[in-house]
Order: sequence, then C-alpha cells, then structure tokens
Amino acid sequence: MPTHAPSRILIVRTSAMGDVVHTLPLATALRRHFPAARIGWVVERHFAPLLGEFSPVDEVLEVALRAWRRRPLARSTWRELTGFLRRLHAFAPELVIDAMGNHKAALLGAVSLAERRLGARRGDRREPSSSIWLSEQVALTGEHAVDRTLSLLRGLGVEPDQVDFGGPEILASARAHEPTPPLLIHPGAGWRNKEYPPERWSQVANLLTAATGLELGVLSGPGEEGLAREVSELSTATKVVSAPSLASLVAHLRRARLLLAGDTGPLHLAEAVGTPVVCVLGPTDPARNGAYAAGGPLVDNIAHVLPCSFCYQRLDEAKACLLAIEPAKIADRAEAILERSKD
Repeated sequence: MPTHAPSRILIVRTSAMGDVVHTLPLATALRRHFPAARIGWVVERHFAPLLGEFSPVDEVLEVALRAWRRRPLARSTWRELTGFLRRLHAFAPELVIDAMGNHKAALLGAVSLAERRLGARRGDRREPSSSIWLSEQVALTGEHAVDRTLSLLRGLGVEPDQVDFGGPEILASARAHEPTPPLLIHPGAGWRNKEYPPERWSQVANLLTAATGLELGVLSGPGEEGLAREVSELSTATKVVSAPSLASLVAHLRRARLLLAGDTGPLHLAEAVGTPVVCVLGPTDPARNGAYAAGGPLVDNIAHVLPCSFCYQRLDEAKACLLAIEPAKIADRAEAILERSKD
C-alpha cells in the first residue's frame, strides 16, 4: 500500500516520442493507486497532443525548451517561459516525479517549488550529477525502459503491478484523411544509424506484398517525405502514406494490421494503441528499447548481435548491426505475426 497519498503529482518527461509513450504506464499506475490525486505532466509542445485525451493526466503543462534554447533572448521566449512558470506554480505540485534522469528534468522539478522531488538514484541517471536537485532517490529495477520508469513507484511505497499504456485514450478522436493500407513501414528514426536502409526496406516490402497479397504503405511524417518516397519508388505495390500530425499518425497506426519500423517513436506508439509490430534494432538494445511485449504473439524484435552491439552511439549511417539483418528475415517475421493475428 502507498505510504503517503500525494494530492498533486507532476510527471516530468518532456521528450522524445518513444520516451513519452514509455512513461504512459507510470501515469496510469499513479491514477490507479492515487485516484484522488490531481496529476500533471510537463511535456514538449510537439508531443502534448498525446496527452490531450489521456484521462490519467488532469493537466498538461507544455514547454518548448528546444525552441527557447534557439532564441534565448527573444521576447516570445520570455513570454512563453513566464506563462509556463505561472501555470506550473498554479498547479503547485506536492510531488514531482523526474522520469528523465537529467539536469533538464531535475531543474524543472526544482523550479516547481515542490518539496518532494523524486527520481532515479545517481548511478541510474543519464546525467548522474543531476541527482543533486532531488529530495528522494530510487534504485531503478528491470531491463526495459517501461519497467525501469515504473520502478520509480517504489519510492511511493507502491509495487508496480501491471503495465497499462491506456491505448484507447491516446488521441481517441484522431482521424486520418486518407485510407490506411493494412501493412505499414516507417523507415525514419531519430538517429541515422537506427535507419534500416531504404533499399532494404523496399526488399522487405516486395517480399511481404508478394507473400500476402496485401497493400503496403510507407509512413511519412514531417521531414521524412524524401525517405518515404525513396522506399516507395524502389518497391512494387506500395504507396506513401502521409502523417503530417500526431493525430493522423495515430489514426493510421490504429487502422493498420501491422507496422514494421526501427526503434522509433511511431513504433512504440503503434504498440501502445494495440497494433502488432516488428521492430528492427541496430545500436539500441531490444531488452531495453525494443517493442515492450517482446516474446508476445503479436510483437517481434529483430537484432543482430556483434561484439560492438548496443553501443548507443549516434552515427551518420547504418552500421553492421543493422546491415547484417536480411530483408527476408524481417518479411518472414511479419508473415508469422500476420498468421498469429488471425487466431
């Protein structure tokens, strides 16, 4: 049982998309164990729509830290920053949960003026020295990012007991303005060395459409138009599926029968809303950053292990860890998931 029931809880997880998705089960668990609490979440403006219809969160406090850093002296920056601080102090959290483990999140917690600021202990943090801003530290447990984030609950006397992404409430009203093919590939990623090469994705597409007879689309978010077009032009029976907003992305993901992608936000979002996935990993460890329900009937992680595997380095192009994965292996895994999904 919880040792104390805080009345106002603030989660700090500003970005990126996949990390925000991985933190959703923390919010659902807090709502389950502290039903009377008011729960807020500090998040980057770009990802705020993910929380807009998400009932475990009562208040979304948007920041634009990246934009503010680019224009630190601009009048608009100071106006927006002042507005954020006003909303933060009006929320008046009793407890802040730093779900990031760096100075950015810890400082946001400190400026909230909350007396209780809980986060991972020094040795478990991305930026160990940021622990100085915390009032309470928790030893993280588990391998996957979801489990490690949920283990913060132990600092509140709560044992993590279930993982619930709250998928039906993630942009529940989202609609797409074009049809969604049953099969989707998302070739983009935040790091270039997470991107399976376009010519390889096109081979996967050709093998999969030939084997299943199903239409396949290549998802294109903002800035990914050229990459999606390249995959599509190298393939047969494929088309580019535009997802210019988070709402359109979620709508397409919900309607698809299967998504194939790397360790990237749209893949983790697809899994959260209940779409089967195949995750193709390179520099990141599937045990920590792959599709969460690895080993489940409708989820598969594919990685090729080398002595240098899971380096977590951001490089300019795909390396041997990705290039050693054959398109046929990805297509075969996808076919197997499609078969199991019929049961």
